This record gives sequence, C-alpha cells and structure tokens, in this order.
Amino acid sequence: MSDSPVDQARQATIPDTAAGRRFDAVVAELFPEYSRSRLTEWIKSGDVLLDGAQARPRDPVRGGEQVSLHAVLETQTTAEPEDIPLDVLYEDEHLLVINKPVGLVVHPGAGNHSGTLVNALLYRDPSVAVLPRAGIVHRLDKDTSGVMVVARTLEAQTALVEQLAARDVHRQYLAVVMGALVAGGTADAPIDRHPRDRLKMGVREDGKEAVTHYRLRERFRAHTALECRLETGRTHQIRVHMAHLRHPIIGDPLYGGALKLPKGASEELVTALRGFKRQALHAETLEFVHPVTGVQVRNSAPVPADMQHLLKVLREDSEAFAERNRDRW
Repeated sequence: MSDSPVDQARQATIPDTAAGRRFDAVVAELFPEYSRSRLTEWIKSGDVLLDGAQARPRDPVRGGEQVSLHAVLETQTTAEPEDIPLDVLYEDEHLLVINKPVGLVVHPGAGNHSGTLVNALLYRDPSVAVLPRAGIVHRLDKDTSGVMVVARTLEAQTALVEQLAARDVHRQYLAVVMGALVAGGTADAPIDRHPRDRLKMGVREDGKEAVTHYRLRERFRAHTALECRLETGRTHQIRVHMAHLRHPIIGDPLYGGALKLPKGASEELVTALRGFKRQALHAETLEFVHPVTGVQVRNSAPVPADMQHLLKVLREDSEAFAERNRDRW
C-alpha cells in the first residue's frame, strides 16, 4: 500500500461580512470539505495562514484578508489492502455504496486485523488511506447485512458525516423479532454502554438519545417482520430497542435471550429458528443527498438468502396453523 502523503493547497479571501468573527469559524466556512477539528489543528501548526502569517484560532478577522492553506494528508490507517470482493450498488469518484454481507467486520480491531471492509476498500481504492477510517462514515455490525455508504474523498466524508449528524440520511432496516406485534410505534429510549457487560449496550437514563421508528411489515403467529427506521445511530440501536420492548431480534446472540419455540411449531420451523445463529437484521435501504452533486441517492440491498428462508418458514407455519384452526371449527 502506498503511504505517500497527499498535498492540500487552497486559497480564499475572507468576505467583508465576516469582520469580527473568529478565524477558525470563518476558515471552516471557506473550506467546508475539511472538518473543523482538522482545520483547527492546521491553524495551530501554521498550515493555514492569514495574510501570510500564523494566527490563532480565536483571533478575530477584519474581512478582506487572504487565507492560504497548505497541508498534507497523511496515511490514517496501518491496515493492509486485501483483495476481498465487494458487492457495489453505486459508485462514482466521490463515494461508493455497498451491500455488506453477513460476517464481514467493518473496522480492523482486536482479533480482526485482516479480512475487514477497510482492507477491502484499501485494495479497491488506495487513495482512501488518507481518510479517517478509510472513508467509512457509519458502520454495520459484523452479522448485520445490507447497505453502507463509503466516502472516497475528504469533502464527501465530511458532508456525509454532517448529514448523519443532522438526521438527514434515511436508514431503513428489516428486522424479524420474537412475538406477534399488533401495531408499529417508536422506541425513544437513551442508549449507552451496559454498566456490567462491556460487550453490550443498554437502555440507560443517562445514555445518549436514541430513537427508532418501527412498523409492521408482516405478522406471523409468534413473530413479526418489522420495518425499522433509524432517527439516531447508536451502537446496536435496533437490537437494544427491540430487546427493551421485549421483542428481541431472532438469533441475536447478545440481546436475544433464550430461544422460545411457538406451540405446535413444525419441524422445519424448529430447525430454522435453532439454526439461525445471527441477528435477523438487514440494512435494506439507504437514502441521502449526494455530497457534491446535490442529487438524491437511494440504494436498496436484497434480503439475504438466510433471512428469506426464515421468513418463508415463518409464513408457512402461520398458514398451516390457520388452516388447522379452520378445520377445527
């Protein structure tokens, strides 16, 4: 992998209307492709100059001054590129949208130094090495499948992160949960790290705001397929909220609890439920405004085969149960 730094050179004039404002705030508006924290670092290091001289982030500007940015984007990752196939749903010079398969870890970490999405991205486009997290702006759990967007430029990454923070990105999931719900609703319950189990998240009064909207997609006799829409994006959010509502996601190893089989379940359903070893959760649709063109981008990923089979067996069980009851009366 190339670790060649990427030079950044920009020039701009501070408008007269900015007179009296902080230097760092004005610079952030002049160069929106960079995050404010990164620009502040460059101001402090002298990589951003005001009329050719170094200034402090808090210094007021007069208006009319020349701002020059000359900085270097260094490699942000030590991960190595790997030829891992990616299912690309959309791609241009600014970003790509992929359908992440079950089992693919997003970021390298303890026990996962290779074979991750980051490794795959570095192989496909080595230039993302200078971007934080190789351009990744949001993540999916290892065993959650579906749509993800990845930036290929700093400008695109900054804009996408801002859209996520402003809750302007439409993220729709399919979840298959325990219990036959009768209506949709909204889970509005703060989430943070579990106080005892550090591998888990949990609903906590002192947690961060977390909101999940859900509606019925298909109802079975003892399970429900839900369409979930994220308003916020906390770690494990849908999994935690569904467990909090006492309708945990089928197969969830962290939040699912003990397997409960419906009375009179067919052998096929018993086999399907016992054999489903990951959370039945799929990131189905992702919609956002393109960070450069301003065009609405919408991509959907097909439901993976294991979830399709699970839904089929649940449907057949419900139909057989209804038929037995009709015969009884």
